[in-house]
Amino acid sequence: MERKSQIPRKTHILVISQYFYPETFRINDMASEWVKRGYKVTVLTGIPNYPMGKFFEGYGYRSRRKERWNGMEIIRIPLIPRGNSSVGMVANYLSFAVSGFIWKAMTDIRADLVFTFEVSPMTQALIGCWYKKKYHVPHYLYVTDLWPENVESVTGIHSKAVIYPIQKMVDYVYKNCDRIFTCSQSFIEPISQRGISKARIEFWPQYAEDFYRPVKKEDSLEKPKDEVLNLVFAGSVGYAQGLGILVEAAKILKSENRRVCFHIIGDGRYLPKLQESIKANNLEDSFNLIPRKPAEEIPKYLAWADALLITLSKSDVFSITIPAKTQSCMACGKPILVSADGEVQEIIREADAGLCSDAEDVCGFVDNIKSFMELSTDRRNELASNALHYSETHFNKERLLGRLDEIFKIGA
Repeated sequence: MERKSQIPRKTHILVISQYFYPETFRINDMASEWVKRGYKVTVLTGIPNYPMGKFFEGYGYRSRRKERWNGMEIIRIPLIPRGNSSVGMVANYLSFAVSGFIWKAMTDIRADLVFTFEVSPMTQALIGCWYKKKYHVPHYLYVTDLWPENVESVTGIHSKAVIYPIQKMVDYVYKNCDRIFTCSQSFIEPISQRGISKARIEFWPQYAEDFYRPVKKEDSLEKPKDEVLNLVFAGSVGYAQGLGILVEAAKILKSENRRVCFHIIGDGRYLPKLQESIKANNLEDSFNLIPRKPAEEIPKYLAWADALLITLSKSDVFSITIPAKTQSCMACGKPILVSADGEVQEIIREADAGLCSDAEDVCGFVDNIKSFMELSTDRRNELASNALHYSETHFNKERLLGRLDEIFKIGA
């Protein structure tokens, strides 16, 4: 009797991420790539509400709680939308973790491994720990926001009554991970200081999705202002981004009759305050605010930029953070102006891809804008080329995903 050949079972990855499609985060592409590489992928996420703090149209407690997208199953557990207040954000964080605990207790989904994509909050990683303990599978954590440091920096809260429980939660999470990946080299030391062996921690930088690539100016979706230096910021318009420096810089540049326009693509909790500040200082001619666009369209909006902007607020934790937009900007092959501290400056300087000033240093930022205005076309093109080359060399998508394949296979 002829024996039927057995089809090998796909490795099943359970992705835990409080944010997922249609919210714009890099885990969307990672999960899609895992499907292409032959994995079975299930995503446990929340009801989309980031960054504006309200549920996306068509989503809610009773609608689209389960979806199929790009070959994977998406399960959306209830959470409280984050709104625009600190109380709402805390409720949002805790509600996802509580829903995750209930889901873990009731689910019969049997994955081979868990991958938690940690963009704040760290509380979402608890679900991965609980699932690991229930089904005895490896748990991998990707840290892009360092806790409790990020909490202290963003909220300004340093009370031991608040921070100590968070520290204990973080310690529990780290100890219940088989391997911890970090988006920044500088995260390794503070994580190891929490009693985690450096052998279990690995730097794994983010990469840019394939649609981030150089686009010709004639193919752009926005026409630049003529005879003006066009500087573009694309991404979340939050308090962490330190975008107030653009208003201060615009005031100085306008007083000196320098023609510069700051184009901001996106939305977020800081946007209303930014709009008020622009109006209060009569800077409408110096700004072009563009609503949030699909990530796939962003390169066509960046095409007409003279330079791209990476900004962050001043903070110890932000100084050891590499913003995700760093890889996106570099992959688009554009010169970059940085107003941020630490590791992102080191990358741009090492790549010779732009000009850098410290976070919230208005004078330094303005001086760099003036210096950039004086650069020759050849030098600007050189900076752009350097950015693209560095991206292809240091943030190579295939190499980075291949490394995760190796780890998943050995279960280390």
